[in-house]
Amino acid sequence: MKTLKTLFTAVLLAMGMTANAQATYTDAEGNKYEFQKHFFLNLEGGAQYTLGEAKFKDLISPNVQLGLGYQFNPVVAARLQANAWQSKGGWNGFYVGTEAPHTETYKWNYVAPGIDVMFNLSNLLCGYNPLRTFNVTAFLGAGANIGWGNEEVNDIAKQLPTAADKSKYELEYLWDGSKVRPFGRGGIELGFRLSDAVSLIVEGNANILSDHYNSKKAENPDWYFNALAGLRINLGKTYNKIVPPAPVPEPEPVVEPEPVVAPTPAPVVEKIEPIRRDVFFLINKTDIRESEAQKVKDIADYLNKYPKAKVTVTGYADAGTGNDKINDRLAAQRADVVVKALKEQYGIAADRISYDSKGSRVQPFAENDLNRVSICIAE
Repeated sequence: MKTLKTLFTAVLLAMGMTANAQATYTDAEGNKYEFQKHFFLNLEGGAQYTLGEAKFKDLISPNVQLGLGYQFNPVVAARLQANAWQSKGGWNGFYVGTEAPHTETYKWNYVAPGIDVMFNLSNLLCGYNPLRTFNVTAFLGAGANIGWGNEEVNDIAKQLPTAADKSKYELEYLWDGSKVRPFGRGGIELGFRLSDAVSLIVEGNANILSDHYNSKKAENPDWYFNALAGLRINLGKTYNKIVPPAPVPEPEPVVEPEPVVAPTPAPVVEKIEPIRRDVFFLINKTDIRESEAQKVKDIADYLNKYPKAKVTVTGYADAGTGNDKINDRLAAQRADVVVKALKEQYGIAADRISYDSKGSRVQPFAENDLNRVSICIAE
């Protein structure tokens, strides 16, 4: 009952601190940090010393602790935790019959879920700073200790022949099975910040229970002490960082510029790149093949794009076949058929087309068969 009253008082104190806790921090560069409420997870392991009638080293046992907490403000947090593994006890001066007195030790298992109210003393006394490397936190808590596996002390007690023998060791609180007892505790946690998300923590706590915990009647409470180390993992953002805006420079005085008379721009002369297409024919033929028709269209598209452009079409025949009379006719017809396609098929005006024929007297290509051609140059 006293434990619950103490915890209730601590909660009221925490509520008072919550109302007054500083929740912002500004660094030397003017960056502002605003505290954010967040959950955190504690994962710890270490050792326990159970107060008893044996050497210190004989009452050390392994210990683990898992905690899930919530940071309400820079100072106050609460966590649900479960501490567990093993406790030990000792009988000093134990003997049966004529054997020499000695110390008997025994152990049992337990798990102790509870709730702690935590106070960050560094933020309370020195002001909130989310970038602080080292923090000291005190806590008070309470919960239920669930013990089981107490067979060792019961087996030792069975060695005593009479109830009178048991009473001389004050074994009035022997228990077996599983027992649930309330406990209260307090402690200190030292935190070493590794990053915004993770801190290395070292914790020491003292736990008080009824005199029935270690099976021996002592007319005073039983105690065990835990030394733990592990990690605190923040779940979510712990602060918002606000970077101050860059200073706005003062505007320079406005100087009216001297009027500038813009020079008269030179007339823009459109530069036209010339285009050439060679329309090839078969031997003794003057019709435009389907494979060559695109070349005539290229010339027509060029003339439509540039209305001032004109085209010259020159027909040829190869010197390797026929005679001058035949070749003059073929060359002229090859030029005529291209001119006719430009005018009738693509609507090019006649005054934009000039044409000629060279027969076989001029050979524009070294390869004989390529000279069966109309060469079209537009510019």
